[in-house]
Amino acid sequence: VIRCRAAVAWAVGKPLSVEEVEVAPPKAGEVRVKIVATGICRTDDHVLEGCFPNVVFPVIPGHEGAGIVESVGEGVTSVKPGDKVIPLCLPQCGECSFCLNPDSNYCLKSHVSEPQNLLPDKTSRFTCKGKQIHHFLWVSTFAEYTVIPEYAVAKIDAAAPLDKVCVLGCGFPTGYGAAINTAKVKPGSTCAVFGIGGVGLSVVMGCKAAGASRIIAVDINKDKFAKAKELGATECISPHDFKKPIQEVLTEMTGHGVDYSFEAIGHVDTLTAALASCNMNTGFCVMVGELASGSVISVDPMLLLSGRTWKGTLLGGWNTRDCIPKLVSSYLEKKFNSDVLITHTLPIAKVNEGFELLRAGKR
Repeated sequence: VIRCRAAVAWAVGKPLSVEEVEVAPPKAGEVRVKIVATGICRTDDHVLEGCFPNVVFPVIPGHEGAGIVESVGEGVTSVKPGDKVIPLCLPQCGECSFCLNPDSNYCLKSHVSEPQNLLPDKTSRFTCKGKQIHHFLWVSTFAEYTVIPEYAVAKIDAAAPLDKVCVLGCGFPTGYGAAINTAKVKPGSTCAVFGIGGVGLSVVMGCKAAGASRIIAVDINKDKFAKAKELGATECISPHDFKKPIQEVLTEMTGHGVDYSFEAIGHVDTLTAALASCNMNTGFCVMVGELASGSVISVDPMLLLSGRTWKGTLLGGWNTRDCIPKLVSSYLEKKFNSDVLITHTLPIAKVNEGFELLRAGKR
C-alpha cells in the first residue's frame, strides 16, 4: 500500500480537500501509476457541481493526466514499471462490439455504459480516514498514485514531457479530433467555434490543420481572442456586441451559414445556435461541450429536415489506446503546439485555486 496525497471531493458543492490516502496495489489486469501532472478540465467541475451523471461521492476526480507506471498486476503485458503513460478516460478494451467496429471509437466499458466509480471487480483501491473513496472514470488523476485497468492506459514515447502532454489525455484530442475526425473539415471551408477555452482552441487548431479558409471564434470573453487568432482564428466575435441572435450574425457574415460549426461550451442555447449557424443543407454541427446531466434540448425540426448534420463526439473520435501515443509522437515532432493550452502550473495543494481560475475564464 502506498500513502500519498490526493484531492478528494467528499460531497457535491464542496471544495476539494487535499488528504493523505492509501492506494492499494494493482490486482490482475491493473496498473498502478505515479501521476506526474494533471490538467483541470470543465468535466471535473461538473463532478464537483453534481451535474456529471452517475458519480458516487466521496471521489477522487481528475481524468486528464500523465505519469509513470509504478507497478503492474498479474497478466499485464502492454506496460511495465518505468513506462511513461497517459491514463484514458475513454478506455479501449479491444474486445467489445464497439471496439471491434472500425467506425467506432466508443468502448462498452466506458462510464456511459457502466459506471466507473469502482474498478472492474467492483472494489476501490483508495481509502482515506478509514473510508472507501470512489474512482472517477477509472483514472482519478487528482491523486499522486492511482490504479487503472490496463485497457485504460496508453504507453507513450519515453521522451515525452509529462507536464506538457497531460493535456493530450482529454482536452486537446477532444477539440482537435472534433475537427479532423468527426467533422472531417475540408480545405477551403468556413467554420465557427463556439467557446474558445482549451477545447475550443483545440478545435481552432484542428480546423486550421484541415485547411479551413475561415475560422470564426465565438465567445463572450474577449480576453481569449488574441490566443484564438494566434492559433488560426480568422475572426473573433462576441454575442454581446450584437442585438440579433449570433446564428443570424454568422449567417449574414458567410452568406448561407458556415460549413462546420462546433459547440465547445456545453450550454443548451449555444448548442442550438451552433446548429442554426451552419448552412441549412450541407452544414455539419458537432457537439463537443458536455451539457449538465438531465439537460433537454428543444430544436425546430426544420433545422435538420433541410439536411444539416448534427453529431456528437467522444474524445474527438480517437481510438484512445491506438491513437493517443501517435498524438504524443506528433507533438514531439512539433506537428501542433498544445503547450499554448497550458496557462498556469500549480502544486496539488492549490488545486482549488486552479478551479477558481477555470471558473473565472483565466485559463
